[in-house]
Amino acid sequence: MIELKEHSRRLRRKIFQTICLGGGGHIPACLSIVEILTVLYDKILRVDHNNPDDPGRDRFILSKGHAGVALYAILSEKGFISEQQLATYGHPGTFLGGHPDMHKIPGVEASTGALGHGLAFGIGMALAAKMDGSDYRTFVLIGDGECQEGTIWEAALFAPQHGLDNLTVIIDYNKLQALDRLKNIISLEPLMDKLHSFGWEVREVDGHNVEQLQEIFHSLPLKKDKPNLIVANTIKGRGISFMENVPIWHYRLPNKEEMKTACAELGLKELLCETPI
Repeated sequence: MIELKEHSRRLRRKIFQTICLGGGGHIPACLSIVEILTVLYDKILRVDHNNPDDPGRDRFILSKGHAGVALYAILSEKGFISEQQLATYGHPGTFLGGHPDMHKIPGVEASTGALGHGLAFGIGMALAAKMDGSDYRTFVLIGDGECQEGTIWEAALFAPQHGLDNLTVIIDYNKLQALDRLKNIISLEPLMDKLHSFGWEVREVDGHNVEQLQEIFHSLPLKKDKPNLIVANTIKGRGISFMENVPIWHYRLPNKEEMKTACAELGLKELLCETPI
């Protein structure tokens, strides 16, 4: 587990640096999913950067596309894009946009960012695998604010009816959205009871605990002929103290003094703090 924790720390640094040097992005939304991405790409997903279109590959969809830099960072770690390409984020001519583009970026399975659609994409892929007799699995990571979209609940009705136990949905349950806390806008509670009543096999984990994440992913499918739903309790802005659980940081960059604090907490060289942003 030590290597997973260290990889998560490295990924946080890379995400923060990429967004700040690129001049914009959703830092807290990226930081809340770091451990989830680390465990999936290090231990679970059958993907190969040398053959990104392999028909038998596992599929991963980042439905909350505004956290695209987190996906870009892990794809660079796994060789789908280079470190040099990652460094172009936010600069003229880059193919790494604010949201992932499946037509431009190797390893991206769906163009996302218009919230609420990633689950339906994933269900289509999982259903296709069942129809084709293929053993690839589909994983979809969705935001909790995104769960206020009606398309999420339409899709949630469909998957159990078709016995898609090759589908796993992870909800990044950080309980914040763009402007406020989830409970102050549209509460999802009782979230687990609702999803269970729809016919999903539901589990709850600490979304920053790599041991729990690895254990739950290795136990898939949770129940035969039922789609898997993992409610991952997370902290938006995890790893930077003044960003954690503070809605104003949804889309904002640190000033000079805040940058010093963030770099110290992440273990980045202070040289970055002098970079104009």
